[in-house]
Amino acid sequence: MSALNGVGWFEIATDQPAVAERFYGDVFGWTFGDDTGAAAGADGSAYRMVTPPGAERPTGGIFPTGGKMPNYAIFYVLVTDPAEACRAAEAAGGKVLVAPQTTPDGLSFAHLLDPSGNHFGVFTPPAGGE
Repeated sequence: MSALNGVGWFEIATDQPAVAERFYGDVFGWTFGDDTGAAAGADGSAYRMVTPPGAERPTGGIFPTGGKMPNYAIFYVLVTDPAEACRAAEAAGGKVLVAPQTTPDGLSFAHLLDPSGNHFGVFTPPAGGE
């Protein structure tokens, strides 16, 4: 896991998850597996964990949109409190796109825009998680 306030995760949301897996697997040698603890994607498919070659654990994910939302690729910054990060981002001229929320397994996250309109996320892993 990356250091606090460092990039700790990435997510690729796509209406063609199989195509994305084939592409990124061919280009970078990434491998993929279902995240059994995550909620299903927008199309009901499993969230897919991404592990780069030589890594001990996943460092990103593929979110299947089912065409119900725009495709995107974003990075997530590891923070101690997503709600506080949202307040700081708004005070600095950013905007909250997805308000802080917590998944059933304890992962807390939010999506934001910087003042230039770049989409990114913040997250805190579940207690005891990395």
